[in-house]
Amino acid sequence: MTALRERLSRQAVIYSILGILLAVAVLFSSMIGQVTISPTAVIGSVLRAVGIDTSWAPDSAQQEATLWAIRFPRVVMGMLVGASLAVAGSIMQAIFANPLAEPGVVGVSSGAAVGASISIVLGLSAFGAWVTPLLAFASALVATLFVYYFSRAGGRSEVVTLLLTGIAVNAFTGAAVAFMTYMGSASSREQIVFWQFGSLNGSLWSEVGVVAIGCAIGLVGAMWISRRLDLLALGDRSAFHLGVNVERLRYAGVLLTVVLVGVSVAFTGVIGFVGLVVPHMMRMLQGPAHRPLIVSSAIAGAALLVFADVGARMIIPYVDLPIGVITSLIGGPYFFYLLRRARKTAGGWA
Repeated sequence: MTALRERLSRQAVIYSILGILLAVAVLFSSMIGQVTISPTAVIGSVLRAVGIDTSWAPDSAQQEATLWAIRFPRVVMGMLVGASLAVAGSIMQAIFANPLAEPGVVGVSSGAAVGASISIVLGLSAFGAWVTPLLAFASALVATLFVYYFSRAGGRSEVVTLLLTGIAVNAFTGAAVAFMTYMGSASSREQIVFWQFGSLNGSLWSEVGVVAIGCAIGLVGAMWISRRLDLLALGDRSAFHLGVNVERLRYAGVLLTVVLVGVSVAFTGVIGFVGLVVPHMMRMLQGPAHRPLIVSSAIAGAALLVFADVGARMIIPYVDLPIGVITSLIGGPYFFYLLRRARKTAGGWA
């Protein structure tokens, strides 16, 4: 009983710290930009929106419009995408039983890049702003299902075969994106390159609503299967004897990953390493139990991506860097650290 209280207390502390970090990230991201807005004005604008009048309201209608039309949609999109990518990463690491796994290994991101590249090069966005996101999500779904079904043998899928099939599909989709880049105009090539590194710039409330639905579905699904993911950590055979349908669980995990990553990538482009770094760090802090891991990963992922977006806007004045550049600068060295650590611990969990 004492151990349980200590664990719950530790989780409460971790959630509180992550919540504070997320709040700071949201406030800071809402303040900075070509139009500087004070923190009290940001808070006052939010309070006024919920019906609480204070003297902290923004000084002008321009600041109010900047917050609600540009910055708040961008901040909320960053939170949702960061949470989605981090939760997807925790699912992938569980079903592959490997802390080095991340959503890209099953072709979600690279598949989405193919659909988006086709739309950009062929100019299909002229038929509507939603064409590129829809094609990106559809191609992500097709690529992932291809990886899953072609890795099956004898009615079940092997993890190693799944990973190898994912590598092959990623190589093919990478070549397809390169081909489309070569075939496109100069402006198309710039769009494809920028899309492949991701950006929150230009986020709209309508897009935020779609990503929020996908994120909610993914989070609820992840929490639903979290107990079975704990049993899967014991190994496929042990999990099966404990009543877990391993194949169905793995399929559900892959499908949830497609929803979480596909809907995010469709609107923001490819953002790497969030699904690798965040779950691993949270596992180091609070252990391998998946229900608290999913919650903490969602909060930490949201905070990380909002902070990364702040960096993308501040590193070079008046230049909006692709946010994937920032996450790669963070995730690349950390991935190298994980590889070194995995060699020393024979590939075990942190």
